[in-house]
Amino acid sequence: MKVIIDTNGLMIPVQFNVDIFEELKRLGYDRYIVPLSVIRELESLRKGLKGKDRTAAKVAYSLAQRCDIVETSGHADDVIIDLAAKLCAAVLTNDIGLRNRLEDRSIPIICLRQKNRLEKITDEV
Repeated sequence: MKVIIDTNGLMIPVQFNVDIFEELKRLGYDRYIVPLSVIRELESLRKGLKGKDRTAAKVAYSLAQRCDIVETSGHADDVIIDLAAKLCAAVLTNDIGLRNRLEDRSIPIICLRQKNRLEKITDEV
């Protein structure tokens, strides 16, 4: 199964010490997709943040290289929604605004639960 990983999803390992790839595997996902828009967002964060957040952005950028990077343009959230619908993929995100938009489109969502594991919170319709 495919999952698209949002910027904040890639930052979970540093911020919450959760191995997202092991957790996604546990949930049955074996193809990890990161839109180029997310890569650009991470590059911007690496330059603009300081301290632990900057470290999280650097690690997230590194983790993104382990995923299939899909050429995209546009705002990251819009790209993620369109790509998820097109590829019939779930989305890993903790962004409330994005989660609401995904729910409106009946796109499966995976998010952090209890700061120690990932959980699928919606199912395919």
